[in-house]
Amino acid sequence: MKIVVVTLPRFQEAGMRIAAFLDAELLPYSPEIFSELYGTYDAIVCVMSAGIAVRGCAPLLTDKWHDPAVIVVTPDMRYAIPVLGGHHGANDVSKRLADLGIEPVISTATEVMGRPSVEETAKFGGLTIVNRSSTREVNGAILDGDVPIVRVPGPKIVVADPGVSVLVTDSPYVIGIGCRLGTTADEIRSAISAACKDAGIPENSVTLFATTIKKFHEKGLHEGIATLAGNLIFLDDETINKQIPLTSSRAGMIGLCGVAEPCALALSKTGTLILKKTVYGRVTIAIGR
Repeated sequence: MKIVVVTLPRFQEAGMRIAAFLDAELLPYSPEIFSELYGTYDAIVCVMSAGIAVRGCAPLLTDKWHDPAVIVVTPDMRYAIPVLGGHHGANDVSKRLADLGIEPVISTATEVMGRPSVEETAKFGGLTIVNRSSTREVNGAILDGDVPIVRVPGPKIVVADPGVSVLVTDSPYVIGIGCRLGTTADEIRSAISAACKDAGIPENSVTLFATTIKKFHEKGLHEGIATLAGNLIFLDDETINKQIPLTSSRAGMIGLCGVAEPCALALSKTGTLILKKTVYGRVTIAIGR
């Protein structure tokens, strides 16, 4: 985790101690500092009042999956308060600071109640959360009682309700797939192989594939992914249409902004594509990182 400590000049000594302990960069506060740091660091430790940090970060916020963890340390070094990204590094950094005598003030409900969140389960298992929007509902259920974890060994195809968090073994890439009616398994496999070659990545480095739920009955798609021992995820219309594809698509005729690109973007970690929508016969492929 790449960490930076931002401090007001009068609290320089406290900032230096914290930065040295965390092996982090130390920078002075300025009105523009947060906009300069966003997207560069995984965690920002602010030695200042919470109000200053919140006002500085507020205009930059997107969502908890992309925003950096933000921790406020009181100028007297008594408390470390995660204000953003508790499940995404802020709680962990705050707990580390306890070794400096700084008390972590944790407010995330699952952690306060001693319950394992979806994010923590993914972190400790080296897993990727596929349908991130599910975590709010599932974490809420975890607060009320035990939620079963079901392991599904592959090759399998999983169709999950919105209230089910789908976690898969970590893969650096995700392939979004669109196909014509009646596309065969051989066509699917051939398109994936060609796409991986065009993107310059090993075919076996991809274990996660995604398409629209409208393609659930495509036998060739099921069989093609099954032979690759991959995880095939079917996404609902709402999840797909939240994405912004890079190229135009004829999927508007079925009520979607696209298929291959938005499916790849929806499950990618970085929200970037290493291969834009590319047509291989009757199959369309996009690859996200």
